[in-house]
Amino acid sequence: MSDKKLVLAYSGGLDTSYCVKYLTKEFGYEVHAVSVNTGGFTDEEIAANKQKALTLGAKSYENINAVQSFYDSVVKYLIYGNVLKNNTYPLSVSAERIVQAIEIANYAKKTGVKYIAHGSTGAGNDQIRFDLIFQVLAPEIEIVTPIRDKKLSRQEEIEYLTQNGFAWSWEKAKYSINKGLWGTSVGGAETLTSHQGLPEEAYPSQLTATESKKISLTFDHGQLVELDGQKNTPVRNIEKLQAIAAAYAIGRDIHVGDTIIGIKGRVGFEAAAPLIIIKAHHLLEKHTLTKWQQHWKEQLGNWYGMLLHEGQYLDEVMRNIEVFLESTQKNVTGEVFVTLHPYRFTLEGIDSPHDLMQSDFGQYGETNKAWSAEEAKGFIKITANANKIFNLKNHVND
Repeated sequence: MSDKKLVLAYSGGLDTSYCVKYLTKEFGYEVHAVSVNTGGFTDEEIAANKQKALTLGAKSYENINAVQSFYDSVVKYLIYGNVLKNNTYPLSVSAERIVQAIEIANYAKKTGVKYIAHGSTGAGNDQIRFDLIFQVLAPEIEIVTPIRDKKLSRQEEIEYLTQNGFAWSWEKAKYSINKGLWGTSVGGAETLTSHQGLPEEAYPSQLTATESKKISLTFDHGQLVELDGQKNTPVRNIEKLQAIAAAYAIGRDIHVGDTIIGIKGRVGFEAAAPLIIIKAHHLLEKHTLTKWQQHWKEQLGNWYGMLLHEGQYLDEVMRNIEVFLESTQKNVTGEVFVTLHPYRFTLEGIDSPHDLMQSDFGQYGETNKAWSAEEAKGFIKITANANKIFNLKNHVND
């Protein structure tokens, strides 16, 4: 039996529940179900997942708490890079999957199994993220994917489980929700179209706060260390900010993106804390970084998000980009003032010892103190040289 030991990435949903029963009954695998908490599981849900997995036939169930490692290895750099996929999506789910796959692979290696499984279909991004991580970190372990291999529909999975004595309530909820530290994805019938938005009731957080509220976010070398003057860990500050801002129904949108396999897809999301943090952090950088630091951060931050989304987290270039992003945070320290309103937020300003708006040199649109009018005229004349020469030689205005 030891040769048939298998670790299954288990979420507790229909697909992975099918995998437990199918792999134990039809192939005699000794299934060890493992879920990875990146901020989306409550203690009650963990207990329910364990009971469900064991009832379905799993030999054991393990829940790995990876919230802190998720922040340390991924979220921190998404903040440093102000990463929003297609200028919209904070990579809530794709970022989680990478960490979950790494934790599952490491667990499988530690326990010495010969097989590792996940419940992804053949039409999404997650199959690629899981497989890439597994192949790189545990190339000696065979990957088993019954949902993908058998091209199963939800109805076929439900019928199989029902026939085997598990006539549980498998009816698909109207909306598919995936919650984590860095946001919540929301999928439903509307996201399968190109023209429909998600209705109010689709979002997990509903509007309960209507009076505007001023808050402050304090960053130290790019990390959120205080919320309204109260010090805490960045993870705890993200959680606290999410709880405050969710009451204003902030952070809702629909992302339209290109999947790794080449088709386009839509997904709704709710990410109040991530969007506020990224925008506040970006504003602080506008005051504390040079023009060229900001320019190259935008390029590399975009690439970091793209490669993460595509499952290429283990490519060494990601470590190179992380070193660059972290080095840019040397002076990104200060307080950002934000006002929360129903469905939106506004950035009011910043206070930082590294603020580059130095009035001793001049005030934009007002007065020049560090240079004379003649010096300004000479600078402008020299700056115009390249265009003047091109225009002269090519008669642009003829």
